Amino acid sequence: MEEWLIYLTRQAVLLIKGFALIVVVFGAVQAFAVAARLFFYPNDTVFRPVWLRFGRWLVAGLTFQLAADIIETAITPSWEDIGRLAAIAVIRTFLNIFLERDLSELRERGEGADTA
Repeated sequence: MEEWLIYLTRQAVLLIKGFALIVVVFGAVQAFAVAARLFFYPNDTVFRPVWLRFGRWLVAGLTFQLAADIIETAITPSWEDIGRLAAIAVIRTFLNIFLERDLSELRERGEGADTA
């Protein structure tokens, strides 16, 4: 029974990490496509929304990765593995916090510029 749960947990972690990869790659491709178009047809009003949207994709990807890390701790066999996962989770959490803060500041600046 325990082996079966470990197997399912590993598969769930793999699936969630796959979701994270898809989300980040999709966001990066989307941002690159718009940035490439802006290179040839400059438009300052489109630039900020592109980075805001890309930041949202990155936050979503980091959130999926953090979820996979949390689930993975349930099947880690040693304290060394748990420590490694904890360090990764802390790093991803701080990345997420700072990215969210930067997105909020960028959003506020955009709203301030719109009203001015």
